[in-house]
This record gives sequence, C-alpha cells and structure tokens, in this order.
Amino acid sequence: MDTAMAAVMRESGAFGGLLYVLPPGDNALWQVLVAGVPREFATPWRRVALTDPMPVADAVRERRLVWVGGREEMARRYPRPALVLPYDFALAATPLASGTTVRGGLVLLWPGAHPAQLSPEERDVVQRGCRHLGGLLQQAAERGDPLVPADRPRTVPPPAVRAPSPSPGEAASLSAFVDRLPGGCCALDINGRITFLTPAAADLLGADRAGLVGALPWEALPWMDVPHVEDRYRAALVSRRPQAFTVLRPPETWLAFELYPDATGLSVRITRGGPAEDAPPSGSVPTAGPSRATVLYHLMHLASTLTEAVGVQDVVEQTADQLLPALGAQAMVLMAAEDGRLRILGHRGYRGHRTELMDSFDGVPLSSGIPGSDVMATGVPGFFASFAEMRRAYPATVHEDGMAAWAVLPLIASGRPIGSLLLSYERPHAFPPGERAALTSLAGLVGQALDRARLYDAKHHLAHRLQSALLPHTLPHVPGLKVAARYLPAARGLGIGGDFYDLIRLDEHTASATIGDVQGHNVDAAALMGQVRTAVHAHATVGATPDDVLARTNRLLTDLDPGLFTSCVYVHLDLATHRACLATAGHPPPLVRHADGRTELLRVPPGLLLGIEPDTLYPALEFGLPPGSVLALYTDGLVEAPGVDLDDAIAALAGLLEHADPSDLDAMADTLIRHAPTPGDDIALLLISPAA
Repeated sequence: MDTAMAAVMRESGAFGGLLYVLPPGDNALWQVLVAGVPREFATPWRRVALTDPMPVADAVRERRLVWVGGREEMARRYPRPALVLPYDFALAATPLASGTTVRGGLVLLWPGAHPAQLSPEERDVVQRGCRHLGGLLQQAAERGDPLVPADRPRTVPPPAVRAPSPSPGEAASLSAFVDRLPGGCCALDINGRITFLTPAAADLLGADRAGLVGALPWEALPWMDVPHVEDRYRAALVSRRPQAFTVLRPPETWLAFELYPDATGLSVRITRGGPAEDAPPSGSVPTAGPSRATVLYHLMHLASTLTEAVGVQDVVEQTADQLLPALGAQAMVLMAAEDGRLRILGHRGYRGHRTELMDSFDGVPLSSGIPGSDVMATGVPGFFASFAEMRRAYPATVHEDGMAAWAVLPLIASGRPIGSLLLSYERPHAFPPGERAALTSLAGLVGQALDRARLYDAKHHLAHRLQSALLPHTLPHVPGLKVAARYLPAARGLGIGGDFYDLIRLDEHTASATIGDVQGHNVDAAALMGQVRTAVHAHATVGATPDDVLARTNRLLTDLDPGLFTSCVYVHLDLATHRACLATAGHPPPLVRHADGRTELLRVPPGLLLGIEPDTLYPALEFGLPPGSVLALYTDGLVEAPGVDLDDAIAALAGLLEHADPSDLDAMADTLIRHAPTPGDDIALLLISPAA
C-alpha cells in the first residue's frame, strides 16, 4: 500500500496524499495513510462522514473525481478545510473501488502553481493508481485485515535523497561555502524538526546547537511560539512556495527568516532584520496572507455563534456582530434570491438615507448589472479595492453608499449559491489573495448557517399555520357565558405541540368546555391533538356525559395506537341551573374562583391518560358554578417548572386567580400567563364565567 501510494504521487507530480477506507456498512471514511505532509496537518479529517461538505466525501458519495484548482475555489466550495489550511494548493479527490464496490477514497495535493486543471496524463495516472489501490483494499478485506488502524494513520516517509557522498575536499569546500553566506542556515524535515543548522544560525537564535537539533523551533525557542511562525511553515509545506516572516528575539533583536520547501523538508535562511521586513530584499518570497491563527480565531467565534442562530435574522445579527469588527469592514448586507427578485435579508452599518438605499434594492429583479445578484448567479466572489474597479466591472453602478471598497461574496450551501454577502469599507482596501480566501471561506460558513436558518423559518411558519388550523380560530358566542382563552407555544423546537382547548355550544341552555395536552412537541403530537379535539367535540354534540365523552375518546385512541398519550378535562355546563359536571384523564386539577373571591381546587378522582387502556372508567364530579364565579382550565405548562413543587405552583396560581378582577376575564388571563414560568412546554388556558 505504501509503495502504491508513493508511486501514484510520484507519477502524478502530487506532493502529498491521504488514503481513506470505507468499512462495509459504515457511513464514514477513515484515514489510514498520510504521505508528503505531517500527520498533524491531516488530523482534523481523520474521520469524514459521507455527508460532510468535504471533497473526498463528495467524490466517494457521487463516485467521481473532484478537482479543486486553488485557494479561492477551495474557499468558495469547501470553506471548512479552507479555513483550517488557508494556503494556495490544488487538490483532487477520487473514489477507490473494486468492481462495483467503493472501498475508500484518495486525496492528492499539488503545489499552488499547478495549472487550473489536471492534464489528461495526470488524470490517467490518478485513475490507474486508484484502480491499483482499490484492488489492494479488496485484497485486505478478503484476508480479514483490519481496515481502520487502532491508533492513528500510518505515515509514508518522504523519498530518500540519493546524492553521492562528497569527498573530504568537497566536504571542506561545502562547509566553507555555507560559512561564507551572510546570516545562518538550517534545515527542517517535513514534520518541522531541525535536522541541521550552522554555527552562525545557532548564534543568531541564541541557543546551543545540540539543544536545537531534533526539536521543533517553536517548542525549543519560546519566543518563536507565535502564530505566524508555524503558520508560515505550514504555508511553505502546503503551497510548496517560499515564505518569509520576521520575529523578535528578546530583548530587541529582530530576525528575518526565509523558507524554501521541497519534498523532503525546508531550507531556512536566517538574517538580522527589522519589524517591517516581511520579505527578503529580492522580493522573490510572496507576502504572507492572514495567519492561520487569525483565520481560526474568526472561524471559532463565527462558527460557535452561528450554531446558536435559529432564524434568518439571527444569522444576520451574528454575522454582523462577528465579521465587521474582525475584518475591519464598516457595513454589511445579506441578500438572497426569491421568486426572481433580490431580497435584502438584513444589513448593518447603513444609517439615515443609506437605509433608504437598502429599501430601494429590496425586491428589484435579479440582474447581472447588480453585484449582489451577479455573485448569486455565478458563485464567484467579487473584490473591488475602489469604486473605479467596481465601475469597470459594472458600468451601470452608481456610487450611492458613500463607501470606498467592497467585497461581494457568494453564500454557498450544498454546492450552490443561495445568497450573497456584501462587505463595505469606508476607505480604499486592498484584498490580497490570503484575505480573499479567508473572506470567501467565512462567507461559506454564513451560507450554510443561512440555509439552515431559512429551513428553520419555513418549518416554524408551517408549525404556526398547522397550530392555528388545529386550534379554534374564535370561540363560539354562548349567551350567559363569558370566556377568555390563551395559547403560548413552547420556547424550544418548532413551537408546535399538543395542547388544545375548545368551547362547544350544545343547545340554548347547555355548553361544554375541554382542555388537554398530547405528549410531545412535534407534528405527530399536533396531528393527534386534532384527532382528540375532533373526537371530544363529536361525542359532546350527541349528548354524552363527561365520563362517557372521555371513555369513548379513550377507546378511539387505543384503537389508533398512536404511541402518544393525552391528558384531558371535559366539563359540561348547565347554564339554567348554574351547575357543572367534569371528568378528567390524568390532567392538572381545575380551579374555581368563587364570587366571594375564595379559590378552590377541584379534586376530581383522575382517570388514566387517554390512549393507555381501552376500558378505563373516568369518575365525574358535579359542582356549582353560579354567576360571578370563574372556572380555570389550564395545561401543565402554566404551573410546571424545574425545581418547583407542583402543589406549590398550583397554589401560587390559585393566589393569582384569587386577587384578579373577575369582571375582566381577558385581563385575568393575561395576568396568569404573564406569571407563568418560561415556557419550555406549551401553555393553554381557558377561563369560563357564567353571567348573571
């Protein structure tokens, strides 16, 4: 396997590779082999789920070669790996198969200077190598070899350097040559450990040579333990391009480092420098982009906050809170397409007449002449360091927002643009390649959060429509009866649950009321709630007694066997005699506020919850309900709270009921709801008072 991996890398020109296996019946790829890069670089992707937004997952799931031609394309399509490795490199991911069975996946890495596409020769090499590796995985499976290593992936060593040994004279000349070079030199292996350094380098570093050989520089020298040092080392290895940085050796010695990578490690030149000398005088070493530590800092903060964003407006607020101060931008606009028009989902930083400008763009037809909609159509970001650059790309654009530079970024989710993000700067702002990749990657995170948020908002809207369809739109007018009802959805989930209430006019002098709670907070609970409410209504209208209404409804639920249980109270009201009769199925006991202000808990022998036993009997209780009294029916969300005794909570509710004004049931209902615990559960409340 190691030999086959090394061969496909050598023949294709790739400098690094990762080999994954897909165990039978598993839904994730496991990393088993790392070549050409330190194992630590690949650690974040030791396990890749087939549903993860990663190139190798897409390649295996879709059984095709996935090519990512550089840093900006990686940032646009796969923001997660682009943020962890924000460097310029190309990548190919392919499935490994034998026959019709996919056995794993292969990832190959090329330097950032690789052409935009694989050549036909490279593609042929990769395909042959994949067939070979797939066959080896099949043989391993047939032998019963463990496919996933018990501890960590193996590392393929770099190719051995076979140089002729110098003669003693050549060795002396080579040593003299190195000593004559200004500054010092050292060499690092692929893992970053020092394998050689000159005496001059040791003097510049202020350390003993023996203590440095075999050590990581940022571990052996505490003053080098700063983010951009390791960041530039990683950039050199991953992009295979020279890098440079300066660092302060305490107390006041600035050192300049130049890094030159190849397949076996890095050659490092060290000279005295200054704090502004980020590149050697020759200018041959590219300027560093944003450090990995900075990018990861933004990633952690943005990702952690976006995980808490449940709706579109949450995404707008969290994105503005995190990105504007972190990136130095002064304004932001979040946009999406809807029915062929541009929709402004939210903005920050535009005030006064500029807010009106945002309103003027909201709802305009999508057009290639508008940067925000053009980015949505193409998925390609736009960076404009000045308005002149913006005008060249979009001649019809008018300079209306007063800003001096703009970044227009696609919001990508599931491989497609779903919106765009506009960042605006009050001063001219250059966008070097590293920053462009970082911005595009961060926008990818925002796009994924926006996609989830829009789905949540759609489900939330559907939940409210379903809830409103199942609950009564208005309660019927019953002469001689005053009523007030309230419903408050749960604070968690979709805001849909199984609490219900109803008031039923039976004839000129009788009516009935019911309240109940179906177990659960999902569509199934809501659907069952609709069935229970309909069953109670149907049995009530044929004149069944309270105990019979619950018994018949219970038999229906046990026949349906929904797997959910329901509590319920049913009350029959005789408005002529001012008497009432109720039965309960495992529901919190109702309260009666008498005309003199005294509040009484109706202690009804509770029957079993509906839907458990088909032949359950439900005892009934008769009581007087004269004019001026108030009957309060409620669900457990009004009284239950963590750490609060239920009897104490019901007693507190009775106290509120006792001190409320019985002449205004709406005000009484608002008072009871206002003092309810934070709704982790639905709350339903029904107040009934006979008129004089």
